[in-house]
Amino acid sequence: MSATVEGPDFIALQVRDVPAAAAFFEDNLGLRRAPGGPANAVVFATAPIPFAVREPLPGVDLDDAARPGLGVALWLRTDDAPTLRERLVAAGTQDVTPLQDTPFGPAFTFTGPEGYRLTVHGA
Repeated sequence: MSATVEGPDFIALQVRDVPAAAAFFEDNLGLRRAPGGPANAVVFATAPIPFAVREPLPGVDLDDAARPGLGVALWLRTDDAPTLRERLVAAGTQDVTPLQDTPFGPAFTFTGPEGYRLTVHGA
């Protein structure tokens, strides 16, 4: 019997300041914390894939990276991309792009906690 992968099952961003990153996702994107979770991370109640911010793993030096997550595309789904975009702009979020039509609905990109580039798409 050969083993296969079904797909992504958990996504976490490694950050220097877990409380600040968690607050950004709660206050600006409306994510809710999942009950429990490890002491070194905040896990959010997202579906279908759990999402978290966590302390860097041993051997990871975020200060040595050109930009965290370089080369990884992380897209988050919303039910109202235009309203969420305006909320992020009003909150002073960095580098919020204009809405663009995509095969996944209207989308925009912004700089999130600690320099991660994130894309939001939806209705």
